[in-house]
Amino acid sequence: MNLDEAKTKFINSWGTLGSQWGINRTMSQIHALLLVSSQALSAEEIMEQLNISRGNANMNLRALMDWGLVTKEIRSGERKEYFFAGKDMWEVARKIVYERRKREIEPILKVVKELNKEKITGADKKEIEAFNKTIEDLNKFTSKANSVVDKFVKSDEHWFYKTLMNLVK
Repeated sequence: MNLDEAKTKFINSWGTLGSQWGINRTMSQIHALLLVSSQALSAEEIMEQLNISRGNANMNLRALMDWGLVTKEIRSGERKEYFFAGKDMWEVARKIVYERRKREIEPILKVVKELNKEKITGADKKEIEAFNKTIEDLNKFTSKANSVVDKFVKSDEHWFYKTLMNLVK
């Protein structure tokens, strides 16, 4: 398999993986392209290699920069902007987990904490009891999940692997 075929296979696979995480497929493909590129690419180069529109490229590059996965580079004497992705996979994973926590865990945690404080009323006491139990359990679970994610986001690579290996023993 030549390099172009390997890159295409990786970009398509990363795009599919990203869309399974709830991330825009094109955003994932741009990230993958920048991950496997040896140098920063311009928006035009990204558009050409992925066969996407300027608007699609710009929108997804902004999103990747918001996530902290891509950085813009300005070269003196050039009008074009160039983009590159950090190659440290530990840092990439931490940033993705952090952003997913913001979008997935924190909103439900906020809701279940609010509901946990409310006095739920109604005629069917059995339904109210079941509802309250579910909310309480969900609050406990999401709080613990949030704590684990927080430890991962704040950890370094060596701590995580050491902890993981202790779990496997």
